[in-house]
Amino acid sequence: MSYIFHLLLTQPLANALVLLYNYVTFQDLGFAIIALTIVIRLILYPLFYKSMKSQSLMQKIQPEIAKMQEQHKGNREAQAVAMMDIYKKNNINPFGSFFYLLLQFPVLIAVYQLFYAGFNQTTLAQLYSFVAAPAHLSTMFLGLLDLSKPSMIIVALAAIAQYIQARLSLPKQKPGEAPSKTAAMSKYMVYMGPVLTLIILPRLSSAIGLYWLVTSLFSIFQQRIINKKIYGTVSR
Repeated sequence: MSYIFHLLLTQPLANALVLLYNYVTFQDLGFAIIALTIVIRLILYPLFYKSMKSQSLMQKIQPEIAKMQEQHKGNREAQAVAMMDIYKKNNINPFGSFFYLLLQFPVLIAVYQLFYAGFNQTTLAQLYSFVAAPAHLSTMFLGLLDLSKPSMIIVALAAIAQYIQARLSLPKQKPGEAPSKTAAMSKYMVYMGPVLTLIILPRLSSAIGLYWLVTSLFSIFQQRIINKKIYGTVSR
């Protein structure tokens, strides 16, 4: 199974990265990673979009769900029926976001494995016959940042971008409306992603951090589009 996973996902991504490094990004590995990340996100855009839209819609209906739970307090059966009615009325699949994330998971694992393994001779030996191995694959980004080592600058930028995206995903609250318990919890969850980023990424190469940063920036772009369609605004 691991061999098939490598053959279908990790190896093609490695070859795509080297192609970008050789012919598109002037042999700058940082720009090659950025380009590869954008290509991956564009290919997976429909899945990411549906996942984020499902999450945003679930956030939007939380006040309605809280009101329903209060009306049917103590009656779990009535709550379950009313909950399904709310989902149906708003055309929401409660498992949609999980399903779409599940489909994206193999690609995320493959990208992680690619960057975690590094760009050594073993990696270059897996290139296809039509992909020329660079004589020297420099791990420097803009001649300043060694992507084979951790970088707190990349980590900090990734955490900030993730925080902004999480803030944008919060449901829009009407003036004078008291925040629900779910909304209050969601505000605390905004900090979870950035905190985990600050804990995990400093131990990994900045190549992974750069991928995560670009992914978060792309997610901000997607979230603004989703917010505009759902709420008619992108402000928070």
